[in-house]
Amino acid sequence: MIPEAAADLSRDIAARTDSYFNRTREIAARYGDARVTYAMFLRRPVISAPRLMLEWLAAVERDRASSFVIDVTHAEGSWVGAGEPIVYISGSFVQLADLETLLLQKLGAPCVAAHHAYQMCLALPEIGFLAMEARHCAGAEMQEMMAYAAAVGSEAARKEGARGFIGNANDATAHWFGEARGRGTMPHALIGYAGSTVRAAEMFYETYPDEPLTVLVDYFGREITDALEVCQRFPDLAARGALSVRLDTHGGRFIEGLDPGLSYATLERHAAGAIRRYRSPSELHYLIGTGVSAAAIWRTREALDEAGFPRVGIVVSSGFTVEKCRVMADARAPITVIGTGSFIPDAWSETYATADIVEYDGVARVKLGREFLLRRNGAPAAG
Repeated sequence: MIPEAAADLSRDIAARTDSYFNRTREIAARYGDARVTYAMFLRRPVISAPRLMLEWLAAVERDRASSFVIDVTHAEGSWVGAGEPIVYISGSFVQLADLETLLLQKLGAPCVAAHHAYQMCLALPEIGFLAMEARHCAGAEMQEMMAYAAAVGSEAARKEGARGFIGNANDATAHWFGEARGRGTMPHALIGYAGSTVRAAEMFYETYPDEPLTVLVDYFGREITDALEVCQRFPDLAARGALSVRLDTHGGRFIEGLDPGLSYATLERHAAGAIRRYRSPSELHYLIGTGVSAAAIWRTREALDEAGFPRVGIVVSSGFTVEKCRVMADARAPITVIGTGSFIPDAWSETYATADIVEYDGVARVKLGREFLLRRNGAPAAG
């Protein structure tokens, strides 16, 4: 009798793999099994993040009472060049043939997202990041993959001196960041419910008096005014560094008090070189454009400092990609924490992992043009 969980796994594999792999498995079972070795790779540089794929493969091993030899050539968190095999998997062709599609699904996206997270953390090594990818994910499995990827990329950057990701926004994937719970205080919905930014802050503080307070200040388009009113309402929290304001201004407008000219002037006061070094329209937008620009962050810092609140932090969100992080670094933007899910690959075609069999019964053989996947020492797969 097959246990229900095992039966579910078998049905899931059969239903979700490409049909030609199911047929290949049946043909190999009819004409005689072979021992094969698969090489799995991506066509672009990535950070190795194979754990979720390997854990799923281990479950298949148990389900099928089979044994696979796995050779991870690039340890989790290490850099992998384009076309370099990340892992070799050896075993029965009958037992492996129908797994290729599902293995690739679980490898490519985490590796690319981990590379993006790594680059973001290195661009701003002194800034803490908060993973906020869940709202952009297509379901629970993608959410798990993206959180795992952010944690892997963050750890790789930490080894090079970056602060990296300090947590995430939900409980289910907090374990990847060494935490039991997700972090976060309030969405825009709470501001609307409360009727004012200050009242939302009061509601949060009265409900969670022992939690650090981070207050969204863009709901009413009064980022500076509302930030200062919150600080004035909670002067003790502001004085001891337990209060932050969060900028999440959308790209359709400037923050309160700024326009293109005033944005230029703000950066001239704090990071004039960044304006003179910009190289593209998108970089210029991140510096002095609408939304959460470098100028907007600097203007908020000015206002807080001038009002006597130098210890109030500035949390930012809204489209913090690798490029935007690099621009913020060039502008020396005074950021405390960045909340972002923008390590999720924007061009999904980048995430397409590929696999080829490179050995059949110990004999090296691969389709023409993929010889770079063969084991470099010429040795057959471990058996």
